[in-house]
Amino acid sequence: MPPKEPPRRRVPGPARPARPRPRPSAGRPGQPARPAPRRTSRPPVRPVRTIRLGSPKPRLRLVSLGLTLVMVAFVVRLLQVQAVDASALAAKAEAHRYQEYTLSADRGEITDRAGIALAASVDAYDITADPKLFTPEESKIRDAPEQAAALLAPLLGKEPAELAKKLRTPRSRYTLLARKQTPQVWNQIKDLKKVYERKAEPAEGGNGINLLGGILSEPSTKRVYPNGELAAGILGYVNAEGRGAGGLESMLDKELAGKDGKIRFAQSGGRRVPTAGSEGTPAVPGSDIELTIDRDIQWAAQKAITEQVTKSRADRGYVIVQDTKTGEVLAMANAPGFDPNDLSAANAAAMGNAALQDAYEPGSTSKVMSMAAVLEEGVATPDTHVTVPNRLHRGDRLFKDDVDHPTWYLTLNGVLAKSSNIGTILATGQLGGTQAEANQVLHTYLRKFGIGSPTGLGYPGETPGILAKPRDWSTSQQYTIPFGQGLSVNAMQAASVYSTIANGGVRIEPTLVRGTKGPDGRFTAAPAPRQTRVVSEKTAKTLAQMLESVVGDEEGTGTKARIPGYRVAGKTGTANRVDPELGTYKGYTASFAGFAPADNPRITVYCAIQNPTKGDYFGGQICGPIYKKVMEFALKTLHVAPTGSEPARMPVTFKASE
Repeated sequence: MPPKEPPRRRVPGPARPARPRPRPSAGRPGQPARPAPRRTSRPPVRPVRTIRLGSPKPRLRLVSLGLTLVMVAFVVRLLQVQAVDASALAAKAEAHRYQEYTLSADRGEITDRAGIALAASVDAYDITADPKLFTPEESKIRDAPEQAAALLAPLLGKEPAELAKKLRTPRSRYTLLARKQTPQVWNQIKDLKKVYERKAEPAEGGNGINLLGGILSEPSTKRVYPNGELAAGILGYVNAEGRGAGGLESMLDKELAGKDGKIRFAQSGGRRVPTAGSEGTPAVPGSDIELTIDRDIQWAAQKAITEQVTKSRADRGYVIVQDTKTGEVLAMANAPGFDPNDLSAANAAAMGNAALQDAYEPGSTSKVMSMAAVLEEGVATPDTHVTVPNRLHRGDRLFKDDVDHPTWYLTLNGVLAKSSNIGTILATGQLGGTQAEANQVLHTYLRKFGIGSPTGLGYPGETPGILAKPRDWSTSQQYTIPFGQGLSVNAMQAASVYSTIANGGVRIEPTLVRGTKGPDGRFTAAPAPRQTRVVSEKTAKTLAQMLESVVGDEEGTGTKARIPGYRVAGKTGTANRVDPELGTYKGYTASFAGFAPADNPRITVYCAIQNPTKGDYFGGQICGPIYKKVMEFALKTLHVAPTGSEPARMPVTFKASE
């Protein structure tokens, strides 16, 4: 048997088509037959196709170009933000990030002469809101402004529709709902917020949003007047912005207001960022103002005049109390008055200070100036005889006294005591060789007493009164001005006349302010008032004795002003009143003026009542008792000792045969 050859290694080559295998044949004799080859179902082999990829360079170029454009856009925007628009964008960001608020300065107090507060400022809150938190998107409630307004209106005293409108302010994060609310009101709002905060909890079925979460507050102050109507005419009031709008609040607003400060801080979402710090300037409190007013005397004066105005059904009335030695005003009361704590209930006609703002004809209280001129010029003495007929024809008029009478035989002292118009005309007619000359002399004295000029208080709205020049006096004015008709004054001017006589003939400008106390606590006294010599001390002393006859003598018209234990000097007045609406005479002005103790004057009291329509209208009858009440109270309050000497008792009349 030939040796077997080693099997050949097949080298894979290209695929060839399959050939049909021959059927197995019988083997050689003596050899077993070979099995037939196994048939397979293998599919025909296909030739492999090679995929050729495109060049990647165009795509890389396109991607690179796109990235380059994006980078260029970023660089351009970066340059715009960092260089071109840097300052504008920074300012815009600053405006949105930082909030600046005004720090209101504490308004100074107004006190009486003893330091008792008449006007003060207390803690209050401005109630504000963030309208964005009431939008449907933020609150998840379609009518959130209306619901919140209905809850807040009763607490703030506002109309629900007004509040709802403010809560719907578009594109705003801040709106002011109410100013100057008390801490009690803000506490009620906070309690209400807590209730709705609990309702908003998911455990309570809420949506997690507090309906009142956008209601906020800002600390503020509120002006209050602890004594209500007391001295309201002097003090005035402040407006909704906290600025003085009347009286001393307006006159001294600069000193009282102080200087507001500012604070600036970072905020986010309407809330302050505590870690960002803050900057600003602190507020400087206003100065405290100390008045010359004595609260107790002011109370007595206001009570007395209010009661009499009500009883007489008068239009109004005023009482002035003045220290004769210093010119300080101890009281200035008006009736009717108003409560500056509640201006909504005040009568507009009563909100001023009528004692300084009303101009009226003074009547017979003005006669003391005529007598001062007569005595100072030396044309008569208290004992000079004056024969007073029932009627006196002068110019185009027939003059009379307030009562019909037979011929009176009066001394000059008696003319003043009985308040004779005719006697006054006769006496002042001696001031010059002609009536024109007498008019000029009288005018000079009236001006020296302060008639027709501001009082010196500088009070807003004060009237200087009316006093025409002598050449402009009408025929009747030449004779009516000596007894107080045909000229006009305010109550302070009328009181100052009597203080001048009480002060020995020296007029001291009245004052209402004693001084100021700054934020540092240092007290600065007010400048000394101006003083002017009007008449001699001798004339003033003589006039004081003559005024005692008005009160002390049974022939006098002021007997109801007597005060046991004190010598009283005073004068009554009953003038025809010019109706400010009609411009004609209608009704009367009743008045009384005087000082005490007459021998060593300390206090002047002046009272006037306009248009009393019930009961008496004579000054001695309705103002004399007011003078007595107020003067008695003031003397006791200031611890003025009773008089230790008897009055001079000058004669009032003389016998016709003398």
